[in-house]
Amino acid sequence: MTHKIGDIISAKVTDENDKYYFAQVDGLTYEIDKAELLKPLKVGGVVSGFAYENEKHNLQITKNIPDVRLGHFAWGTVTDIRRDLGVFVNIGLPNKDVVVSLDELPTIKELWPQRGDKLMITLRIDKKDRLWGELASADILQAVRIPAKADMKNKQVKATVYRLKMVGTLVITPDYNFGFIHPDERQREPRLGEEVDARVIGVRDDGVLNLSLRPRAYEAISDDAAMLLTLLQRSSTKSLPFTDKSDPKQIKKYFGMSKSQFKRAVGNLYKQRKITQNENGLFLVEESDGE
Repeated sequence: MTHKIGDIISAKVTDENDKYYFAQVDGLTYEIDKAELLKPLKVGGVVSGFAYENEKHNLQITKNIPDVRLGHFAWGTVTDIRRDLGVFVNIGLPNKDVVVSLDELPTIKELWPQRGDKLMITLRIDKKDRLWGELASADILQAVRIPAKADMKNKQVKATVYRLKMVGTLVITPDYNFGFIHPDERQREPRLGEEVDARVIGVRDDGVLNLSLRPRAYEAISDDAAMLLTLLQRSSTKSLPFTDKSDPKQIKKYFGMSKSQFKRAVGNLYKQRKITQNENGLFLVEESDGE
């Protein structure tokens, strides 16, 4: 490496102009933006801060130390995408986003992170002294993992996708619980870095959450079925005196829907095991604890 970047360094202040101080270390000059300083520096003094190459390819030191550094992992926010290069990630530098190379991203580009998604990364320096973002390894993530408690079953959690695998989607919650989403428990495959809202359907012995992105049964029903379900729930007898043999005019008057709509709604609820029916009408099935 011909110059020091990607971590905290100390340098001797050698000069200044209206906008910058200039400091040197090992014969290389770094600029320090005066606008970010709370008090002036003295020429001849020493300044410490995070060193990097800014968007103009000038060496710079910032006093605003990012959490993401060489050997330090933290979350960064995706700001831009270049299909021929990778994704740009904001780690808190005033005039520089780091790139996570396309070599680290999914082969299917539709599963690349989008703007606003978050990636846990560190920094690395290539042979040309360029600074890159690097996704956190499995070992690093295991080191910060906190096993989930068994009482989380049936709770809703937010989680960020950190790995995509053939067997399913791996996520991590803000509390650093790990989660797994089987392909059967999602309607589409979430992209890397996407935040998902998931339901805990189980907690493994090792504290990993089994999650589902599918709606609960009552959330998956149609609007007409939802209205029928609400009427049944509010009924003192938990029943309604209507069947698929009922008069279409009476159905229209009571429910405001056609008989065909009514039959579809009843069929929907019946398949979801929300109701039973006989010649006397519709009857609500009590919800189980799992729902």
